[in-house]
Formats: sequence, structure tokens, C-alpha cells
Amino acid sequence: MAIDGAGGGGVEPRPTPLAGVRVLDLTNVLAGPYCCYQLALMGAEVIKVERPGGGDLARELGADPARNRAGMGISFLAQNAGKKSVTLDMKSPRGKDLLKALVRDADVVVENFRPGVMDRLDLGPEVLRAENPALIYCAISGFGQTGPWRDQPAYDQIVQGVSGVMSITGDADSAPLRVGYPLADTVGGMTAAFAIASALAATPRGAVLDISMTEAVISTMGWVVSNLMVGGVQPEARGNENMTSAPSGTFATADRPINIAANRDTQWEALARHLGREDLLTEPMYLTREDRKTNRHALRGELEKTLKTRGSADWVAELNALGVPTGPVLSVEDVLYTDQVAGRGLIADVPCGGEVLKLAGSPAVVNGQRPLPQSPPPELGQDNDAIWSGLGLSASEIAELRSEGVI
Repeated sequence: MAIDGAGGGGVEPRPTPLAGVRVLDLTNVLAGPYCCYQLALMGAEVIKVERPGGGDLARELGADPARNRAGMGISFLAQNAGKKSVTLDMKSPRGKDLLKALVRDADVVVENFRPGVMDRLDLGPEVLRAENPALIYCAISGFGQTGPWRDQPAYDQIVQGVSGVMSITGDADSAPLRVGYPLADTVGGMTAAFAIASALAATPRGAVLDISMTEAVISTMGWVVSNLMVGGVQPEARGNENMTSAPSGTFATADRPINIAANRDTQWEALARHLGREDLLTEPMYLTREDRKTNRHALRGELEKTLKTRGSADWVAELNALGVPTGPVLSVEDVLYTDQVAGRGLIADVPCGGEVLKLAGSPAVVNGQRPLPQSPPPELGQDNDAIWSGLGLSASEIAELRSEGVI
């Protein structure tokens, strides 16, 4: 049954562009699970292969200790809905054979172990693609499968630091500053999902994909990188200021901050006139875009003299009506309950064990419909009997594997 979105009411059967694609998700915590979640939302069958007894570390992570103890931590819930779960000890000979059997009927394998781990298990891409030459093997790591950093440990925090992101986040007083969510993990995961979807469209199928979280993040900093490598401009931490224009950044009002992006000369002129500050238009410090960029902080102070006299909602409505892009600075809670986000159904209500979880659906809308999770995050190993019997194992064989700790 289709799951309702936060906007209320039922939804039509979801778009399933990846229907019929089977993905083996060998990943942990975030980058890999987030990648495979995007594939599941688009209709792929995702089988999460987890270690017996514990599973994905994210099962133990999150803000609710009781859920962590139950192996269903909030960090796990966030990106594992719609998947199946089996347990498998890939270090054991029988476990290796079972994984190879799964691979023969799979389209994609995704792993985010350190480079070399799968090869040491004798389950690397050459071995698995020998079982299934059409297999798409995707390895996600902090730095990639080659290079002098390949063996260094890499978590999101590490990648944010080495990628340069922290050096340009914050301002002169606060930088280097970590972005407030796992940017590198999620950007790396989305990059992997894009690469997998592209490989699925290729004829003939079959590829080995090497996804570096660091390179994925650097790729998103296109303007910063080009300014340095083409323009010779050293990147700086500019706080809430837009490096390309002014006045363009965050401004104080009588209640909450707003963002104003008067990037065009016409927008700057409309802003100054609406604030009753026509005098700024003839002030030599602010005559050109470059002048305004050079004197951006003084300009912000002048504009805030007027902006602080009234509340943010008034300025947002009035300036947008004049064609000056303006928006409030919202909290995460604020934005999730706006008519815009809630009304478009980004957050789905997912029944799970007597409660309803609110989980994010796909950020893409397909033919007017948003792909949403169709089942709750799985309990550890909940699909063992169905998946392993589907490979031809009998109930007694499955029981034996379970008693030996193979599954």
C-alpha cells in the first residue's frame, strides 16, 4: 500500500524507474546507506547485507538511547526505509559462497569499506564480477581506491576538513567551521547513486565505480575552485556574505534575520529606494558592484539601520514583490512544517511497529509524483528466511547457518 506524504491524503502508486533492479547494500552508517536509500526510493529492490549480531553501526546511533539499544537507532531509521535486511558473515567460507550466490542475481553491489578490505576477503570486484559480468560494483570511500591517502581512515568530519570546506565555512573569527550536518557523507552518497543510475543505463551493463567522498565534495565547490585555479583568488571564509555580489547576504531585522540577494544592479537600486536610502545610490563607496563588494560590511550596517525598524515578514513580502530576492532564515523545525515543504509531501508518514515515523522521501518529483518509502526500516535480519530460501536453501539449512553464526 502506498504511504501518505506529510501533505495529507493518499498518493497514487509511486514512480518506479528502477523497478526490477536488485541492489546489494553492504554499507554502514551514512554515505553508502544514503546512496542505496535513493535507489530504493526510485523502485530498486535493496537488500541490506549486515553482520550477524550487530548489523549497521547506525542501528546504535541517534538521539534516542532506547531505540539504540533496540538496534533501531534514529540514525539508522533516516536512510534505510524500503530496504530488506539479511545477516551474513562474509569472513566465513559459507558466507562468501552465499554472497556470491546473491551476486549472481543482482544488478548492483555497493560497499563503503576501507579500500582493500573486500579484496582481502576475496570478494573484490574482479571476484564478484566473475560471478556476474554485468554487475555494477560501486565502492565508496573517503579518498578513493588509489592515491597516497587511500588507506587513511575517513569519516565525514575528516573529509570536511581535508576537502577545504571547513576553511571557507564561518567567518574570519569562527573558521574553520564544520558544516552542521554530514555534508561529505550525503554528497558522497548522492554522487554514488547518480553514478550507479548512469551505469544502469549503459549497454552492455557492468562497471566498477570508485567514489571518493573528498572528490565529490570538492566537485560541489565549483565556483570556489575555479576562482582559485582560474582567477587566482584565494578562497576565504566570508560568513553569511555572498562572495560574488553585495548587498547579498544575511541582514538583521526587528525580529529574525533575513537573506537578501540583490545581485543585479536593478535589484540593488530597488532595495535602496524601498528602504528610503536613495542616498546610498550616489555614495562613491557603493557605485559599482565591485565597490559594494569591497565595502560590503559598511553597506550592510547602513541597510540594517532601516531593516531593524520592522519585522522580517514585512520585508520578505515587500522586497520579493519588488523583485528583490528575500527570504527568512528558518530553523530546521520551521521549514519542515511550512506549507511549501509539508505541502509538497517531502516527508512521508511510514508505519513502523505500532508508531508512525516521519521520514524524508526522494528529493526528486517524477511526473508529478514524489517517490516515497514503501516499507519501514528493517529489523536486523528480518528477511533472512525469505532471501536465503529464495536461493534454494531449505529451512533446516537456514537453521544450521543461523546456529553457526554464518547468518
